[in-house]
Amino acid sequence: MMIHEKEWSNFILSLDFKISKGCNSGVFIRTFPLTPRPGKDVGFNGIEVQILDSPTADFHDTGAIYDLVKPTKQTMKPVGEWNHMVITCDKNLIDVELNGAHVNHMNLDEWTQPNNRPDGSEHKFDVAYRDHPRHGYIGFQDHGSPCWYNNIKLKPLR
Repeated sequence: MMIHEKEWSNFILSLDFKISKGCNSGVFIRTFPLTPRPGKDVGFNGIEVQILDSPTADFHDTGAIYDLVKPTKQTMKPVGEWNHMVITCDKNLIDVELNGAHVNHMNLDEWTQPNNRPDGSEHKFDVAYRDHPRHGYIGFQDHGSPCWYNNIKLKPLR
């Protein structure tokens, strides 16, 4: 994983990416601290926007806030083509755009219970996201299949 050198709170991150066949990657935001908790990897300390070679729109597909919020639709281009993603973190709100379409929204304040989404369904993280730090590091994940990033721009908000 490649991690930015400083913490960010409220920002707009825009980037282009393209994937290889079978790629499983992602962009981590507000990861804090960088020291893993006992028995967990550092990914449990952050929030991941998924990038995956998949044509569907479920909890683990491109544009998902991994295992937490499904994208509303799948707008990713085919393997080998460049995609454009914009992630906005503004206080308690996280929004994701993929290739010009708004595909995800998460209000951290609605996430009051560990391992449960606001609708009561279960997810794998033992975190009440309303209590998750509103700051942290940004990182790019590598699960072994090539994923290329280009035109990475980070704009702080307020």
